[in-house]
Amino acid sequence: MKQPPIDRERLADAYSKARAHLLSQRAPDGFWVGELASSSLSTATAVCALTLVDRQRFAALIGGGARWLLDHQADDGGWGDTVKSFSNISTTMLCRAALTLVKEMGATPSELLLTRTDKSLRRAEDYLNRVAGGRDPETLARAIRARYGKDRTFSVPILLCSALAGLIDWREAPPLPFELACLPASAYKWMNLPVVSYALPALIGLGILQHTKTKQRIPLGRQLRQAAIPRALRKLESIQPVNGGFLEATPLVSFVTMSLAGAGRSSHPVVQKAVQFLEGAASPDGSWPIDTNLSTWVTTLSINALMDAGDELLDSAGALRRWLLDQQYRATHPFTSAAPGGWGWTPLPGAVPDADDTSGALLALWNLGVTAESSGAAKAGVSWLLDLQNGDGGWPTFCRGWGHLPFDRSSADISAHALRALAAWKNDLQPASFATAGEMEAYTRRVDGAIKRGLRFLGRAQRSDGAWVPLWFGNQHAPDDENPTYGTTRVLTAYRALNLIETEAARRGLIWLIRAQGYDGGWGGAPHTPSSVEETALAVDALLGCGELAGSKEAIERGIRWLVERVEDGGFVDASPIGFYFAKLWYFEQLYPVIFITGALGRAVQITSTEWRA
Repeated sequence: MKQPPIDRERLADAYSKARAHLLSQRAPDGFWVGELASSSLSTATAVCALTLVDRQRFAALIGGGARWLLDHQADDGGWGDTVKSFSNISTTMLCRAALTLVKEMGATPSELLLTRTDKSLRRAEDYLNRVAGGRDPETLARAIRARYGKDRTFSVPILLCSALAGLIDWREAPPLPFELACLPASAYKWMNLPVVSYALPALIGLGILQHTKTKQRIPLGRQLRQAAIPRALRKLESIQPVNGGFLEATPLVSFVTMSLAGAGRSSHPVVQKAVQFLEGAASPDGSWPIDTNLSTWVTTLSINALMDAGDELLDSAGALRRWLLDQQYRATHPFTSAAPGGWGWTPLPGAVPDADDTSGALLALWNLGVTAESSGAAKAGVSWLLDLQNGDGGWPTFCRGWGHLPFDRSSADISAHALRALAAWKNDLQPASFATAGEMEAYTRRVDGAIKRGLRFLGRAQRSDGAWVPLWFGNQHAPDDENPTYGTTRVLTAYRALNLIETEAARRGLIWLIRAQGYDGGWGGAPHTPSSVEETALAVDALLGCGELAGSKEAIERGIRWLVERVEDGGFVDASPIGFYFAKLWYFEQLYPVIFITGALGRAVQITSTEWRA
């Protein structure tokens, strides 16, 4: 039975409540920091690393991490990446290795904890036996390799962590050519490395560990690799940020730390800085999140959601603009050799510039109002994006033309975000940003060409059913853990920004999105998946202002009702694990649902009811 339309006042009240909550989450300086979920995977890797470095010195952190893992083992005996995630073989293997190391190295602080650990390990063995088809080392190693295929970014760390705990043979892990890191960074993309661009520290650390623990058939080859270790370590030291946190990511820092410690190099400066990072990254409850924070990312998302909804942020626009300008990289980045002009996901030292955060920052600066300073920064940011565009017309995350592994190849969601940023600034840079009129004309032509190539890429990336699949977001309830709802909404907002919502590709995407709506009026990551605040808000936002299409008005009305009810019952703050953080490592961010629902309801308030009501 069709329900009556949502009362206009009720809608406005829901938006006001969501907006007020979002604004209340700002730091004292006006920006947003957010809070990432505790991660079983991160906690396990940190416990392994600290146990191998010095179990006595870090006894309190090790004990706290072990207790947290024991407290959060799932009923099926496994562990998921977050407390809301399904169990998976990768995280369970790492938790098993961590608890085994703690037990075998005598780091268990009490008999009670030892008893709990033994029981937990038996349950973990049973889980692994069920999901892998056996619990013997060879079967488990084969299952891990099969999960990741050619990409060794995560398979090798998991296998070597298990080897450090004595659970599998060292030879089960595919070799990593750490000696290639000694070559100039400009050569990496031509070498077809078995790991993605951001994983260079792990390539070095894990490769050295493998070399130390295994015998090579050709003695001369072993001698040459041995000779490369000092130079590889100098490279590792040169790309380590001042706070020790590679990418601010606990798993990556832990993998490097445990590798060097396992190779007998616990006193190396890289390890000493890394353990300082791990000490500081631990949460009071004993766990570790996957990353320190996504402050720049959630700040730009918040700015853009509020201002797209008509909020001018008059009380803080200047301070936010200044803060964003301060986060722009103005020198070549030592980690990825990225040119100046981009933005990373956090102001902290471990971040690196990437396409998604650069696009978000450019849109936020544009939303906050064009000034001479922001125009100059935007010109550098746009140029950075233009230089990053791949030959196929799409945008990768970090490095142009690096390879075909996940997070290096072009993706629909990142490309759509870049197109929105280019469209926003195409005609709004101040003339003073250019030396001559000819330079301005050349800039406009280059942006036009990039947009055309980007649109062609999106056309090729669209699935036959009309949807687009994103890179950095997934859904554990959907086939292959994909999230076509997120991807499709991000592409549709780009078509809307470019005034191309009437095109055939956009029409097919809209039809898919309408048909993906659940019976309850909400959206999940794909058809027939549980509805979430994040996905429903993004779907409603994408449909609003996209013109009339059969079923769109009813879909919008039902979606808005679902969102309003979540505000009214307080469920709008419940975050879902929809985020991917490298190699299908799940996370959730407490601000995502609040940001997305604020943007969607704010846009709905702005649009007159006759535009989206039947």
